[in-house]
Amino acid sequence: MRIAVLGAGAWGTALTRMLAVGGHEVRLWDYLPETLDQIARTRRNDKFLPGIELPGTVVCEPELTAATARAELIVIAVRSSAFRTVAARLTGFTGTVLSVTKGIEYETGLTMSGILAVTVPRARVAAMSGPSFAIEVARGVPTAVVVASREAETARFIQRLFHTQAFRVYTSADLLGVELGGALKNVIAIAAGVCDGLGFGDNSKAALVTRAIAEMKRLGQACGAQPDTFTGLSGLGDLMATCFSRLSRNRAFGERLGRGEKIPDILASMTGVVEGYPTARAAYRLARDRRVETPIINEVYAMLYEGKDVRQAVHDLTARDSKAED
Repeated sequence: MRIAVLGAGAWGTALTRMLAVGGHEVRLWDYLPETLDQIARTRRNDKFLPGIELPGTVVCEPELTAATARAELIVIAVRSSAFRTVAARLTGFTGTVLSVTKGIEYETGLTMSGILAVTVPRARVAAMSGPSFAIEVARGVPTAVVVASREAETARFIQRLFHTQAFRVYTSADLLGVELGGALKNVIAIAAGVCDGLGFGDNSKAALVTRAIAEMKRLGQACGAQPDTFTGLSGLGDLMATCFSRLSRNRAFGERLGRGEKIPDILASMTGVVEGYPTARAAYRLARDRRVETPIINEVYAMLYEGKDVRQAVHDLTARDSKAED
């Protein structure tokens, strides 16, 4: 099968390798030609996946039109802030588009599949999410994810394409819930990192993660998602990995914030995208529009966009009135 992967970051590169090893004809595109040139010369992307080699069959294509020509499947793995711009160049595509980008568009409140519905209206759309650090997937570490689509056959098509002994793929009909779970967990991971930076213990983080699930469910339901989705791979599973792993950029960002570093300095020094940073702003607005109580998201937003002291944010979160567990 001819497949185009758009985005040569960690996840896009890992999926490119997986598909090429599976015998598919893969063309990899990125907006940075120098990244593609380096991959084409060395067969490696050491910036994101050190030590991982790509099959020689992978074609690095700097022109998006050429990369997607005659493709049956397009995998979009660009950062959420660039997603609409890239998707808008695929308007006439009629095959399957798989989003592996986790985010919420601030201006519209749309997830990536919502953007695709507007920009690529004739395509079949799916989204993949779950606890899946790219470097572990590239190394063949056993991993489970979920692929969601409003069309059952589209979800099964992606499942068959990616499923291997080490990469287990489940299906879901709750496209919105799977995407919201993948996006919102990055915001919570920043809060988890702040806990680490402040020197809190496992009790604190376990409480945070548990209450975050309730918060994600409330917001997801208000947007039309199924609540049970948030206890699955794209919700609880991804949340656990992102909040506890040393591989998590969002958690690492929060840890440095908790230690007193300045946001611009942290962002400038990190490799890869900290999706929780823009998503916190979008999620805060989405919750306000839906009139949903989201105390953790609120405090993360205040720390990131209002300059609130991290210790004061934690104090205000824990000092809230007592209530029954929901």
